[in-house]
Order: sequence, then C-alpha cells, then structure tokens
Amino acid sequence: MVAVGRPAKVFVGLLVLGALAVVAVLVPVPGPAQVRQWAEDLGAVGVAAFFAAYAVLTAAPVPRTVFNLAAGLLFGELVGVSVAMVATVSSGLLGFLLARSLGRDVVVRHLHRRPVRTVNDRLSDGGALAVASLRLIPVVPFAPLSYLCGVSALPLRPYLAGTAVGSLPGTVAVVVLGDALTGTTPPALVVCYATFAVLGALGLLRAVGPVKGKTVETAEETDANTKRASAEPPGG
Repeated sequence: MVAVGRPAKVFVGLLVLGALAVVAVLVPVPGPAQVRQWAEDLGAVGVAAFFAAYAVLTAAPVPRTVFNLAAGLLFGELVGVSVAMVATVSSGLLGFLLARSLGRDVVVRHLHRRPVRTVNDRLSDGGALAVASLRLIPVVPFAPLSYLCGVSALPLRPYLAGTAVGSLPGTVAVVVLGDALTGTTPPALVVCYATFAVLGALGLLRAVGPVKGKTVETAEETDANTKRASAEPPGG
C-alpha cells in the first residue's frame, strides 16, 4: 500500500476547497425570502416534516438553536414559535422517557452515593421551577438535561411544565431573529420580543431563587444530621 505524503494531502484539500468555491460562485444561493416561499408552498407537509426532524434530532442531541433559527426563517414568528415550542416539549419528552426506560435502574442502585442522591433530591424537590431555571441557562445542553431528569425521581408533569416555561424566552428570541433574516419583521418588534424574553427570564430566575436556596439549606441540614447521627456512640 502506497503512503500518501503530506504535500499530496494538502494538494487534494486545496482542490476540494477550489471546487467548493467554484460551486458557490456558479450555483445561485436562494435568499431568505425565497426559502420562506418554498416553505409556504409545502404547506402543512413542510411544517410536519420540520416538526418531526426538530423533535427527533434535538433529542439525539443536535443544538436547538439551529432549528429555532430555521423555524423563524421558514414559518415566521407566530407559526415558528408554535412549532418550535411543541417540538421542544416533544423532544424533551422523548429524551426523558428514553433515559427513564433505559437508565433509571442504574441510578437507583447508586442513590446511596451522596453526589447522585443530591442531584436526584434537588431535581425532585425543586419540581417545575428547578427544571425551568436550568432550561433558562444557555450553557446547559438541552438533551443531556432531559436525560438527567429522566433518570432522577422527578415526575413527568413538573418536568414538562418546567421545560416549556424555561425554554420559552430563548425560543421566542431566536425564532424572531430567524424571521428577521427575511427583512419582513419590523426592527421595533424584534426589540420588543427580545426585551420580553429577557424580562421573562429574569422574573423566572427571581422566582426560582428562594426555592433553590431552600433546597440547598435542606440538603445541608440533612448532611449535618447524618454526620451527627454517625458520630454518636451506639445506644447513646
């Protein structure tokens, strides 16, 4: 077998880049307005196909930001937000049920370990507000959090409610941004949507603060009681 040298690899890479550049110049790239028109021509079939791809792929996981931008670009702010939110909750449900059916037994066997027990208790005690606060944090990946909630003792209904509420501000902001790419959305409306999204996120975080503090205090008190009980001599 003949080994391919570094110069040959560089040459092949340059050829590929050159070919892509030629294609980009010669092949017309559709603008945002034309892409929107294609989506409108597809009608309900296009919406259903987009919803299915969003719900399944973001549970895989693929970042939701890509689909939220596409939802705004393809369907506009009203339909785009509606489809994106239903797909978001569906994706969260899929990841939750998948993790619960496959991984719950593994977690139960390790609940005696303090880190696992702490995460499980905080999610379970915090309920919908705990999930919503985590969904509001952009750096927390959507699908892994769904898996984590699925293997915890958190009930399904609070999980879905927290997912919907916590995902709404960011989803609205990104979908409206995608819609703005077509040039049909007034800039003032974009600013209003973004402002409402930020205010909603701040308000929810303010509401979640006391719940999170109470949960931490409860966990610390439980740990202190456990240490005190273990330090006492038997029969004392």
